[in-house]
Formats: sequence, C-alpha cells, structure tokens
Amino acid sequence: MLRQAARVVGQRRRAYGDPAASMAAVAARWSVTLGRPVTPAQVVLCLIDLKLARLGHDPAHADSILDVAGYAAVLQEVRP
Repeated sequence: MLRQAARVVGQRRRAYGDPAASMAAVAARWSVTLGRPVTPAQVVLCLIDLKLARLGHDPAHADSILDVAGYAAVLQEVRP
C-alpha cells in the first residue's frame, strides 16, 4: 500500500507540481478565506482530517486509506 501511495504522490507531482508549492498556494488562499494565517502543514493536516472523516463513514474505503498515507508523506515535505 505504501508503494502505491508513493506512486500516487508521484503522479500528483507530475500533474500538479511540487507538493510543497501546491500546499503553500492552498495555504495562501485559505488564509484569505479564513482571515488568519494558515500554513502548508495545516493544509495537509486538514486534508488528512477530511479523509479520516470519510473513513468514519466507510472504514474500508481503500482510496481514502491510500490518500491518508500519501498526505502523510506530503506532510514530511512541507514541514518547516
């Protein structure tokens, strides 16, 4: 599963660019939307929380499990 998550992260990197830059762009947008500073790491943590909430509905949903693993890898890339 971790190999598959690594492949997905690589595919997303090719499609959307560097994850750190992407999460920084989302953080900048969310900072405006929320009216307070949001860090790239907080964006990733919120995306993990989204997947965990979805897993609460269907704990066996393989794509959400895979996404949690992928976002955990991205978290390592965006940490200061």
